[in-house]
Amino acid sequence: MTRPAGFTAYITVTAAYWAFMLTDGALRMLVLLHFHTLGFSPVQLAYLFVLYEVAGVVTNLSAGWIAARFGLTKTLYAGLALQVVALLALAQLDPAWGITASVAFVMLVQGMSGVAKDLAKMSAKSAVKILAPTGGGGLFRWVALLTGSKNAVKGFGFLLGAALLAVLGFVPAVQAMAAILFVILIGVVLGMPRGLPVGRRGAKFSDVFSKNRNINWLSLARLFLFGARDVWFVVGIPIYFYAVLSDGSEAGNRAAFFMIGSFMAVWTILYGFVQGWAPRILRASSRDEAEILAQARIWVGMLMAVPAVLAAIVWITPTPSTPLTVTIILGLLVFGGIFAVNSALHSFLILSFTDAKRVTMDVGFYYMANAAGRLTGTMLSGLTYQLGGLPLCLGTAAGMIFFSWLATSQLRENTQTQVHSHP
Repeated sequence: MTRPAGFTAYITVTAAYWAFMLTDGALRMLVLLHFHTLGFSPVQLAYLFVLYEVAGVVTNLSAGWIAARFGLTKTLYAGLALQVVALLALAQLDPAWGITASVAFVMLVQGMSGVAKDLAKMSAKSAVKILAPTGGGGLFRWVALLTGSKNAVKGFGFLLGAALLAVLGFVPAVQAMAAILFVILIGVVLGMPRGLPVGRRGAKFSDVFSKNRNINWLSLARLFLFGARDVWFVVGIPIYFYAVLSDGSEAGNRAAFFMIGSFMAVWTILYGFVQGWAPRILRASSRDEAEILAQARIWVGMLMAVPAVLAAIVWITPTPSTPLTVTIILGLLVFGGIFAVNSALHSFLILSFTDAKRVTMDVGFYYMANAAGRLTGTMLSGLTYQLGGLPLCLGTAAGMIFFSWLATSQLRENTQTQVHSHP
């Protein structure tokens, strides 16, 4: 396969991915806060996102084959277009519907958005493997820049969603995002340069399942890593902060929206910033693969300690207070920084372990595991918060990170990965 020189293609793909993730973050915050104010329980709120994550599992499993068969640009365009449709559909939600009908409708629309998100993500991440320079740590730098900037943009999306909900209301906010994303889609289609693979007719769906031992273990580690984040991030922390910050009045609700949105935004922006700097933090350009793998084990071990300590602090201090809230915020920001380095290491390793001929297949399989982790974390987030509050959310996160560490410990240097086995 001829490697295109395509920095322009990389910038175009990155810009399209930014636009998508801005609306994705805003939509999640809009849905979470809007339906919480309508009286939905933590478990019901988690259900709203379940089909989004289920769709991610199915989409990522098939998206690698679809991209290999039809080309990366087509899957990128399809992801952006489907998100526009999902936003327009969500604007049709009728407040007069009952809770059951509302939950079912939003779950379906969120499922459509999940398909859109993972089509766009798989396309953008696979493009980096094709476009990145091969020497001088170029692959790690380019993938860290894409993933880091994407997460920073998604953080701004959280803030944007909370602000739009407070200022415009639910339906106008969703309609405005659909219009903006549609304009960006047209611009990307018109401005996309040549250079990305156009697909090959011989691609088989069975090729999605990797025979590479490292990719299978890394995918399992990714599942537990992202489950550990979402078990507190999706429902637990937003609802905990809403209970602490809101006084029940309309003005109090708006203030709580802004504060929750601001925290989620700052957390995600910090996560993205650290992810972009991960190659420098790890001095990746001067390390070989064995040293990078050793760093992956060290950093996931460091991450495990943070939610364990926070869970203990919140458990022994059950009454909310300003010092406790500040401690939680600072602890979760530390978690975000360490989590970002772990995520960047995974994003580099998946592209390092695969090759250009089957990159969309392996990246799709890996992000299927990522989506399965988010699904697990999402379901556990509402359940653990309802059963044991924030301490149980955080304690569950620590346990999941332990399993991520076990899977990470099974990774070996690339020369030993062609073993036909599965974890």
